[in-house]
Amino acid sequence: MKLLRQRLQWLAVSLVLLAAAGSATAQEAAIRKALPARLPSLPAIDEVRETPVKGLYEVRIGTDLLYTDASGSYLIQGEMMDLQTKSNLTKERIAALTAIDVAKLPLQDAFVTRRGKGERQLVVFADPNCGYCKRFEGELAKIDNVTVYTFLYPILGQDSVEKSRNIWCAKAPGQVWDDWMLKGKTIPAASCSEAQTATLRRNVEFGQKYKIEGTPTLLFADGQRVPGALSATQIERLLAAAAKKS
Repeated sequence: MKLLRQRLQWLAVSLVLLAAAGSATAQEAAIRKALPARLPSLPAIDEVRETPVKGLYEVRIGTDLLYTDASGSYLIQGEMMDLQTKSNLTKERIAALTAIDVAKLPLQDAFVTRRGKGERQLVVFADPNCGYCKRFEGELAKIDNVTVYTFLYPILGQDSVEKSRNIWCAKAPGQVWDDWMLKGKTIPAASCSEAQTATLRRNVEFGQKYKIEGTPTLLFADGQRVPGALSATQIERLLAAAAKKS
């Protein structure tokens, strides 16, 4: 008899969970239907899911987040804060969506600079016209035992595109880059194939997909992503921390 009661209890719990799942699925379907009907210009919805706020749903379009009510009658654009934990739930969610697996980066689209033994790894997205990138390169030059993968990321206008093209298509991109960023030497014109030019387009598309919105943006071997012109001390500390985790 006791065993029968336990089985009945488990059955009741299972039915409740199934009903809740079915309700959530139906609610998501209703939102997917309602929003495009009310806002035809809305891009295709990739995901709808519940938030910690009762009756409020997250609508994901690519890596962009919006919020709506259960009926899809209202659309909210902004950030959600958890005031108890003082955390920005929207930023945390976007960070998870745009996390970059360093091991899967298309390193063939970057030029490589090795200093010393090059045992540690650092990935940099940089624009040749970025003043902060030039400051960063000056600090990076003080670091030893590192292999740097630099993705040219021309987002500061057409002149950045032209400079990046001439750097990437040079016989020694790393040398031309250092001469320009550290010494201010003029970048020589270079002849580029369509395949080489396509690399720069891929870099920009990659950055847009993963919301790389400024330069320099640094990626360390442990997956940590840091924007801005760090000092040599900061770079060294993060490289050492990443090496310990590997």
